[in-house]
Amino acid sequence: MSATETLRDSYGRPVTNLRISLTSRCNLSCIYCHAEGEKNPATEMSTDEIIAIMNVAAKFGIRSIKFTGGEPLIRPDILDIIRAVPVGIESSVTTNGILLADMAYDLKTAGLRRVNVSLDSLNPETYKRITGCDCLNNVLAGIDAALRAGLTPVKLNMVILSGINDNEIDDFLDYVRDNRNLVLQLIELMHFKDCDYHGDLKGVEAMLASRSSGILTRRMHHRKKYCLDGAEVEVVRPLHNTEFCAYCNRLRVTSDGKLKPCLLRTDNHLSIRGTKGAELESLFRKAVEQREPFFK
Repeated sequence: MSATETLRDSYGRPVTNLRISLTSRCNLSCIYCHAEGEKNPATEMSTDEIIAIMNVAAKFGIRSIKFTGGEPLIRPDILDIIRAVPVGIESSVTTNGILLADMAYDLKTAGLRRVNVSLDSLNPETYKRITGCDCLNNVLAGIDAALRAGLTPVKLNMVILSGINDNEIDDFLDYVRDNRNLVLQLIELMHFKDCDYHGDLKGVEAMLASRSSGILTRRMHHRKKYCLDGAEVEVVRPLHNTEFCAYCNRLRVTSDGKLKPCLLRTDNHLSIRGTKGAELESLFRKAVEQREPFFK
């Protein structure tokens, strides 16, 4: 399907990426989980509803779709969903990695391009404290399987938690070092849930800059990539960050079928349950019209 229209908000920001939450369910209980603001969601979208959304996204020139959760790999129809991604759209999954070892090859065969793996500690005790699960080895096995299957680059999402895992950054750098298919992403803790572990990533960025042999600025999101002796690191700071908002190119869909114009807002969602065709297209346009930078 060729694109017939490009979505662009009133601030001139094009929408080229779509994030679809497939479920709010998860097999972990992370202490900081905010579920992107979803509270007591209703029944999650069906396979057909998700396919209809992806087809409209293709019509509007969306170039990439990321499937999130909850934990998206617990959906029994995950492979069917990935197979239905329209031609020309790159698909990826953000997963906690628990089920990834057994599914990596099938995900790749279904057409998935790559994965992000949420991994907040390389220490088994700290990992269990954060997630409530003694399953770090399962995650590490999942990362290895993703690398073998070619779901690359594998990006490791480490949420920085002050006083819990902020002393492990060097351990993570060692873990990804000299493997061009592993990229570390250090992520600022968001405040959707009452959590006292927010860390200042400005200081982390200053540290990375002082130790880097090179600093690149990604075209997408205008995010900096730091190169430290064979390790690649990106820093994701959504809070109080005008640059993060200025270069936002994403539209989100919640697991219960609502268009979400802004990551940091929960008061302007548009329900798209039961819609298709011209009605669904109109709601996409309306959601984009409502987009505005949270931090200006």
